[in-house]
Amino acid sequence: MSFSNEFERLADLHQAGLLSDDEFSRAKAKLLDGAADINGTDAPRRQPQGAGLGHAINGLQRSRDERWLGGVCGGLSQISGLAAWIWRLIFIAFLPCHGIGLITYLILWVLVPEEREEPLRLR
Repeated sequence: MSFSNEFERLADLHQAGLLSDDEFSRAKAKLLDGAADINGTDAPRRQPQGAGLGHAINGLQRSRDERWLGGVCGGLSQISGLAAWIWRLIFIAFLPCHGIGLITYLILWVLVPEEREEPLRLR
């Protein structure tokens, strides 16, 4: 549920008399603090829809530790939260569909960079 929907729900409960003024103030403050923590600022701001997905895709790297062939499934597991063996099953399941699973795996193997050994240091 979005921030604005939560705020509207709180206002509706307050207007209906289900929340006292004090309860409404505390709930609103908690909602605002949570939004500030998520965005890292004092003012609540919504991120554009899909920003999390774009960040995850840009962060995709082939795994060095969790790999059988190219580390593609290990990298996908790091950004998605699914286990690498589930990604392997997905690619195998799409293999009979005109080789889509194999073609997709090979494209990702070529285009996705390999995970760095040590994190980049800012100068």
